[in-house]
Amino acid sequence: MSSSRFAYPLMWTWKYHLPFGQMAKQVRATIGWREWVQMPEFGVTEIKAKVDTGADNSSLHAFNIKRFERDGVRYVSFEIHPRQRKHQPSIVCEAEVVKERKVRNPGGRTQLRPVIRTRLRVAGREFEALINLTTRDEMTFRMLLGRRSIRNEFLVDSGRSYLGGRPARLEQT
Repeated sequence: MSSSRFAYPLMWTWKYHLPFGQMAKQVRATIGWREWVQMPEFGVTEIKAKVDTGADNSSLHAFNIKRFERDGVRYVSFEIHPRQRKHQPSIVCEAEVVKERKVRNPGGRTQLRPVIRTRLRVAGREFEALINLTTRDEMTFRMLLGRRSIRNEFLVDSGRSYLGGRPARLEQT
């Protein structure tokens, strides 16, 4: 291979939101096409997620979704089953609705889904992500990590899985 700047995979990115002249180099971690995710704000210590760079947005399997308003602010309460193919435990969550987004489901129909903002931990890195809530019962994974959530954080190796390792399991999930 030649030594041109295109010969090696890009392993870092420049952060442009810093003041002029103070750009910082950020090393990106590599994750696989499926990874363990933690959602500390909801007490979820592990949930399997499919990393889908073809999907714009992240989705979380939720049920008993109830929209409500408190002090003029829109909220949603919902339950999640963090374990694949299991209905226990069931974790009750509540979050502010950031927006409602029209999303095309795998069957081609458009749905209006609530979008929440929460912190995620993947491969030891914690970051904020927007996640839409939907029923993913028919899907293999309870969570889908879309490219907007992982942009500027990770590189994806589509031939490998769980490169970030499994988080320490607590009794809660």
